[in-house]
Amino acid sequence: MRRALILALFVGLCPPIAMAQDRTQSLADIRQELSVLFVEMQRLRGELNTTGGAMGAGGGGTVLARIDAIEAELRRLTDQTEQLQIRVERVVADGTNRIGDLEFRLCELTPDCRIGDLAVTPPLGGALDGVTSAGAQPATPVVPSGANLAVAEQSDFDRARAAYENADYAQAAQLFEVFTQTYPGGPLSSEAHFLRGQSEAQQSAWSRAARAYLDSFTADPLGVRAGDALLNLGQALGELGQLDEACLTLGEVGARFPASPAASEALAVQNRLNCT
Repeated sequence: MRRALILALFVGLCPPIAMAQDRTQSLADIRQELSVLFVEMQRLRGELNTTGGAMGAGGGGTVLARIDAIEAELRRLTDQTEQLQIRVERVVADGTNRIGDLEFRLCELTPDCRIGDLAVTPPLGGALDGVTSAGAQPATPVVPSGANLAVAEQSDFDRARAAYENADYAQAAQLFEVFTQTYPGGPLSSEAHFLRGQSEAQQSAWSRAARAYLDSFTADPLGVRAGDALLNLGQALGELGQLDEACLTLGEVGARFPASPAASEALAVQNRLNCT
């Protein structure tokens, strides 16, 4: 009877754990499953205590010790999951607040920008459905095409990029701005904002360039342009005389993308600006 109960216990617990390891889950899903397992452990513990009275303390003690160990491990994993979720939420909140503050400051520096028109800054990285690594970037820019784009989206983007490549920076900046307003949140948004920033920088329009770089980073904070967008944003803020914000932004490049070429460039700019 005791062997059958032990076998049922471990056969009942193993499949849910294996299934949880085989599929992608959010922190909330993992915490919910741990809570369910914890309740099941309490129920089985009560059953074994009752069985132990009839069989004697010697046989039931080993099983209860194993349950105690499993229960302690479930509590440890639950605590680690909660701590990890709290840390992720704090990082997202801090990053979102910093971006919102930069948007406010850039609006103050832009003559045609009205602070009342600023939208609420979306959470950095989107919804917290799981843990995402912020360190890795694809080696080369990948421009989506085909079914992912609207009918005229690719042609509008190509026209703006052609103006940029022909060094018609005023026209390019205007076309990229119209593009991002026409196709907000599209797969080419981050690239369009970045090239708009490049076009504005070529004209020494640093406040508009800084806003474009910030928009590029916000549109895709893990994308192929994210590190360069932060680097150029820091440089533009330096040109505007916002040294504290410039140094803070340049420091984020190395913290977020330590292995990228933008990180070493950001360090050189920090030294040039005498960042401490």
